[in-house]
Amino acid sequence: MQIRFALLAIAAMAAATPALAAGDPKDGEAVFKKNCAVCHTTEEGKNKIGPSLHGVVGRHSGSVANFNYSDAMKKADKTWDDKTLETYLANPKETVPNTKMIFPGLKNEKDRQDVIAYLSSQK
Repeated sequence: MQIRFALLAIAAMAAATPALAAGDPKDGEAVFKKNCAVCHTTEEGKNKIGPSLHGVVGRHSGSVANFNYSDAMKKADKTWDDKTLETYLANPKETVPNTKMIFPGLKNEKDRQDVIAYLSSQK
């Protein structure tokens, strides 16, 4: 009986959790190149106007060496997991106000999930 209850609880939690990063990394690379690559790269150690996004998934906000982050991003105290990236990519200015990033966000959910899948592959 306890095992059945545990399995039901796990199934309920899985159903309540959105399937983030369920996107296509190849499509995400195309979206990244179109929308993000002007300011960011996925090349390790190479910053542009924005920091390198190599290994961004799982990284703490404001932590890339040799990048001059805004005070807002330094204080954001976020870990860039799938859920946080989903929220940030939808509306960066609302998620972390007063950063240097001027990008308005990716309004299409599939584009966001594809970019997250792509970024997850850049390690």
